[in-house]
Amino acid sequence: MIEKKNTILVVDDEDEIRKMLNIFLDVADFKVVESENGKQAIRLSASVKPDLILLDLGLPDIDGKEVIQTIRQWSNVPIIVLTARSEDMDAAPALNLGADDYVTKPFSAEVLLARINANLRKSVVREVGEPDVVNGPIRMDLVRHEVFIDEKKVPFTPKEYDLLRFFLVNRGRMLTHKQILKEVWGPAHVDDTQYLRVYIGQVREKLETKPGLSKSIVSESGIGYRMEIVAETAA
Repeated sequence: MIEKKNTILVVDDEDEIRKMLNIFLDVADFKVVESENGKQAIRLSASVKPDLILLDLGLPDIDGKEVIQTIRQWSNVPIIVLTARSEDMDAAPALNLGADDYVTKPFSAEVLLARINANLRKSVVREVGEPDVVNGPIRMDLVRHEVFIDEKKVPFTPKEYDLLRFFLVNRGRMLTHKQILKEVWGPAHVDDTQYLRVYIGQVREKLETKPGLSKSIVSESGIGYRMEIVAETAA
């Protein structure tokens, strides 16, 4: 099954740079979405909701700093600015406008990967307070988008992952059908309770990798679901 991958939006008007980054990031197990101009990047950041943006400041239509300003009106997605050495003076204004980091061209793949991973980890810690979420034998690595049960990796599809993540972050809380559907699928799907039931069944099946663990997701008829707080020794 297809597993959840971190999505990186690469914004650069140079085909060769985008191609090079695409190859490198694909090898590093990231999903890549490309944009060649600023307006397109703003649209994609809203529709794709990337986990991180690599942004060249010298774009053909609008200034990269304007892209940062616009995205920061509604998103805290990590933004790493790519600058040429001659443009280093633009890095400070970009950081002041909300960029998280910058890398100077030409850059090494190892340095860029280290900056990407550092900013992804900082982002999830800022969001939920920790890079891993644990509930008994379940451990979710929020940076790598991986799920482990008794430290054995279990493959989840992207939507199954998002659903389990919402349960884990809110473990112990009763969540209504509408809350779950709005958070995981979006406002247009708040009445698709049958759809939710199907995915709950799929997630429970994956949790049953450890016998009895599927019972950690309990349902309240007509209300919603709750993930119980599971003891480390749960069977």
